[in-house]
Amino acid sequence: MPNQVSRGVLLVISSPSGAGKTTLARRLAEEFELRFSVSYTTRSPRKGEVDGKDYCFVSNEGFDRMVAHNEFAEWAVVHGNRYGTSIATVQQSLAAGVDCLFDVDYQGGRQIRRLWPDDSVLCFILPPSMEELESRLRRRATDAPDVIERRLAMACKELEHYAEYDYLVVNDDLSRAYDELRAIFVAARCTRTRKNAVAQALLAQAAARRSSGT
Repeated sequence: MPNQVSRGVLLVISSPSGAGKTTLARRLAEEFELRFSVSYTTRSPRKGEVDGKDYCFVSNEGFDRMVAHNEFAEWAVVHGNRYGTSIATVQQSLAAGVDCLFDVDYQGGRQIRRLWPDDSVLCFILPPSMEELESRLRRRATDAPDVIERRLAMACKELEHYAEYDYLVVNDDLSRAYDELRAIFVAARCTRTRKNAVAQALLAQAAARRSSGT
């Protein structure tokens, strides 16, 4: 049977800041050698972040030009900075059968679902409690106290959108949460829609055998 290339999966992972989505997404990407969709952003790099790997860092003027040329599948303002996903990159991945991970907020997930409803799978990572979420944000010590308060306020807003997602994973235990996320991804690769080309090729072969009498 000829090799049938299935379209790629667009796995969207969202969560309030500090719930663990980036850790889980990176672990999944490493295990399955997935392409991590690199967002464009106007915010400044944090310590250790690499341009083109963690994010594509652009000026506000550069971001404006991309918006004007309709180059983004989605873009949103998060904590005062803008983030966007390139349409061209997503289209190339889908056509080549390459699975993509998106570490975006609910606004980004909504736009990706709107543009690629048959290819997107949306998963929301939940913290076990708001108290634990606050504790995690303070322990990582990357933000000033006022920024942490803004992130907690935003978390309350983001949690209101959980019903827009296909799957929910509670990250109270990292290993268990990863097992659940992994199972979601593996199942998404095996849907009838995604394997339709293989099934159709088999049906064609079966019909040929019947007509030839073999």
